[in-house]
Amino acid sequence: INTMNFFAKTLSKQLQIKEPQISAVLQLFEEGCTIPFIARYRKEKTGGLNEVQISNIKESFEKLLALENRRNTILKSIEEQGKLTDELKNKILAAETLQQLEDLYLPYKPKKKTRASVAREKGLEPLALQILHQEDIDIVKEAEKYLDATKELNTTNDVLQGARDIIAELINENTEIREKLRQAFHENAIITSKVIKGKEEAGIKYKDYFNWSEPLMKCPSHRMLAMRRGEKEDILYLDISINEEYAYAIIEQYIIKKQQHPTTEHLKLALQDAYKRLLHPSLETEFRILTKEKADIEAIKVFANNLRELLMQSPLGNKRVMAIDPGFRTGCKVVVLDEYGNLLTDSVIYPHEPQKQTTEAEQIILALAAKYNIEAIAIGNGTASRETEQFIRQISILPKSIPVLVVNEAGASVYSASEAAREILKTKRANKKTYFDLLSAGIGFITTQGKRLTASYKVKKTSNT
Repeated sequence: INTMNFFAKTLSKQLQIKEPQISAVLQLFEEGCTIPFIARYRKEKTGGLNEVQISNIKESFEKLLALENRRNTILKSIEEQGKLTDELKNKILAAETLQQLEDLYLPYKPKKKTRASVAREKGLEPLALQILHQEDIDIVKEAEKYLDATKELNTTNDVLQGARDIIAELINENTEIREKLRQAFHENAIITSKVIKGKEEAGIKYKDYFNWSEPLMKCPSHRMLAMRRGEKEDILYLDISINEEYAYAIIEQYIIKKQQHPTTEHLKLALQDAYKRLLHPSLETEFRILTKEKADIEAIKVFANNLRELLMQSPLGNKRVMAIDPGFRTGCKVVVLDEYGNLLTDSVIYPHEPQKQTTEAEQIILALAAKYNIEAIAIGNGTASRETEQFIRQISILPKSIPVLVVNEAGASVYSASEAAREILKTKRANKKTYFDLLSAGIGFITTQGKRLTASYKVKKTSNT
């Protein structure tokens, strides 16, 4: 099942992209190719897929690969235990998410010693199953059969407690119950924050959250992260939960079939224990992770927007810029940006070999400089950069007041292959690379006292953002 053909077929259905195109992209990734490289230089292999489509293939493939690896690990583990039935195998193969896989694996997952495992070692599982199935038995008399001082089963209460421990674990491992409670958490969970006694003064900056609660899914990212920081600093206590009686009612639907039965009382005690001790902590952890990831994404968006505003401030002030992406055979791409960074026009010149159209190139540069009142010229530092700079500087009638600067192209190609860049200029011509590279060059340079200065900005996303 874990083959490239399987992945290509599955991803083709998910992304609505032809299977041969998916296979070609996966093969190129296998060879170490990057998204910008594939999108720009391997169109004949991918059938013209753009950067966004290729990025989606990569992301979906990584998720699918993780799912299949986990599926194979789980199948192997259960098979080694000798407990892999055809029905269970089919359920595992049909699982579409990691969470579904983990729920199916939970009863077979190797465990440390638990209250239920201790009770099983004492031989109490038959009694637990009789109670769980609500068989018509005299519970006290049945429990007396298991009394054994050597096993620390001195009273019927000891016996029945052990049986309930086993039932609680079985309830915890029930995939239907877990999924129903998960849905209830998603729809109704409340996050509550309280100050730890004695920490009021030390945690004064978190005073807004000393006694705070709200629906979990409506909690904004900044508040979620603030409360988590308070918890990490041992100032706040956080709890994510749903109404306990509501949770008990959900579990009862699956466990208690006969309300008026001698076993009902014990089942209610067992399901309450299962929820408080096992299910609630597990689901709370799950939703803590989920909401933390969501909050991190929102925080990074805010950070990125603020940083973008900072970096997009014009280093020269409000000036009109001519930006040139140098090249030999394919020519030098030229754009003009107004004082606000908006694209005014574009052109291509061929001042170098093999075309060597120097005169025509000079005329285009002079015409653009005059028409748009150019105040600075930026040249990318890639291939043909030095030759292009020499060409521009030797245009004798170009006003000497216009500074000519070589700027760093680092990041321009990556940006040009991004979804953000495509969105910005999506109404422009199909060959968007020209615009993106030049736009990056035009707004990305810095000058200091008329001297050339190469600059690049790098933004690193960290887990502490």
